[in-house]
Amino acid sequence: MELRQLEYFVAVAEEAGFTRAAARLHVAQPGVSAQIRQLERELGEPLFDRSGRGARLTAVGEAVLPYARAALAAVSGMRQVADEFTGLLRGRVVMGGVATPSVLDLPGMLAAFHERHPAVEISLVESGSGQLLDGVVTGRFDLGLLGLGGPLPPGLGVQVVVDQALVAVVHRGHELAGARSIRVAELKGLPLISLPPGTGLRAALEEVCGRAGFAPHVAFEAGEPYVLGQLAARGLGVAVLPESAVAGAESELHVLAVVEPELRGRMGVVWRADGQTSPAARAFIEHARRHLPDLAE
Repeated sequence: MELRQLEYFVAVAEEAGFTRAAARLHVAQPGVSAQIRQLERELGEPLFDRSGRGARLTAVGEAVLPYARAALAAVSGMRQVADEFTGLLRGRVVMGGVATPSVLDLPGMLAAFHERHPAVEISLVESGSGQLLDGVVTGRFDLGLLGLGGPLPPGLGVQVVVDQALVAVVHRGHELAGARSIRVAELKGLPLISLPPGTGLRAALEEVCGRAGFAPHVAFEAGEPYVLGQLAARGLGVAVLPESAVAGAESELHVLAVVEPELRGRMGVVWRADGQTSPAARAFIEHARRHLPDLAE
């Protein structure tokens, strides 16, 4: 039994598929499959049910997964202890993030950390806020950069890095194009264009509309804020998006402030404040918090 086999086994279990695990590990998919089959032969039992789409753990797979994770953690701990004697920080950190405003300079933050700790491998994964939050809670991500909506699960730390107004935008020929603002209550029944569920913007929109006594009618969804504006420019509805996402499209769009109450969108970095983290992860979290803004509420 080799550590590589255990690493591949854990990756396939967490990704629920051989192809996604291979992409995460930066290896060819046949190699992952071959190592898992070898591990199954050594254990004498199948670890995955391959009958459907993806790969689901069998009962045996579920039972041995904690031991595989513990073995990998023990080896990582041995390396970390040895590295502490040489002053070298090594390991792997995983950051999950959504599309971010350029003002945050995320590439600069990552480059500065790599320059300081070249032996630490950094992985950046893009996903929705809901999946990112779950990934931080379960330990898949060491740090998440995501939209903030409702309350966070216990045991997490958060630093707000973006706090900006959310605005409503329509095309220049829309009946609302003559107004400067729109009350939240006036959004009722309008065909809205929004980010999908699980994002901080969508959570903020649903929360403020719920307080006004109605559920928003979202006619179109898109995963990128700038696409929301493009849909509105084609006359498909009223887009709700961050104020910064309108920049450069004012010739096609009319912007309305959302009032009574004001609608705001927040983004933050989130990490596990409780539980064990590797030295590399701790250093990365501290570096990110120093580099990124800290907007006190």
